[in-house]
Amino acid sequence: MVKGLLGSFTVAALLAIAPASAQMASMECTEANMTKVSADVNKMPAGEKKTMAMKEMTMAKDMMAKKDMAGCKASMDKMMTMMK
Repeated sequence: MVKGLLGSFTVAALLAIAPASAQMASMECTEANMTKVSADVNKMPAGEKKTMAMKEMTMAKDMMAKKDMAGCKASMDKMMTMMK
């Protein structure tokens, strides 16, 4: 019984944390967010992560120009994970 309660508590705790962490990594495609993230990418040290983040930024801008907000958001989210 103790194992069952402990397992239930662990699952509940993980479910409570998951939505909050997902929101932190997710950004909407707006000009303001693009400007902020672009400045953050420019501050990154040179290397593979910065190069990949810059490619994602270009893709996000292209998607935003095409009014593909889902594609833009996916690139923004991917870029945010690279910056961690």
